[in-house]
Amino acid sequence: MTGEWGVPAWAAVAVLVLLALLAAAVVVLDAGLRRVRREAASEAAVLRERLSALERTARPTATPSRPAEEFVITELGSEPGHARPAGAAADEAPTVPAPLFADLVLRETTVQAGALLAGVRRALDPETRARVRVAMRQELRRSRKQRRVETRLARRAWAARQRQQPDAAERVA
Repeated sequence: MTGEWGVPAWAAVAVLVLLALLAAAVVVLDAGLRRVRREAASEAAVLRERLSALERTARPTATPSRPAEEFVITELGSEPGHARPAGAAADEAPTVPAPLFADLVLRETTVQAGALLAGVRRALDPETRARVRVAMRQELRRSRKQRRVETRLARRAWAARQRQQPDAAERVA
C-alpha cells in the first residue's frame, strides 16, 4: 500500500462543481437579500412620510374656550334637595381604635387558619384516605363495566347494520 491518497477524478470534479453551485447560490441569495432590504427601506420611508402627514392633520386646531364644568360631591346618601340644619353634625361612620382593630384582624386570621388546619388534618386522616381509595376503586369498576356495556351495544348495532347490507360485507371481503 502506498502513502498517497487516491481520489477518483470524477469525485474531485463533483466536489468542484458542488462548490461552484454553492458559491453561485450564495451570490444569488445575497443579491436577493440586498434587493429586499432596499425595498423595505423605501417602504419604511414612504410610511414615515404618511405618518408625519397624518400627525399634521390630526393635531387639534383650537382649544375649547370654556372649560368643562366640574362637580364636587359634598354629600352621599341623603335625599336630593334635602338640606341639613346648619349646626347638625354629619352621620359619621363608627371608628374602631387601632388596638381593637388589630385584635379583630388577628382573631379572624387565627380562626381561619385553625379551620384550614383542621380540614387538612381531617382530609389526611387514614380513615378518610381509605374511604376515598374505596370510592375510587368502585368508580373505576363502574366505569369499566359501563365501557363494556357500551362496546357490546356498539358491536350489536354494527352487526345489525352489516346484516341489513349484505352486499357491503361482500365488497369489504
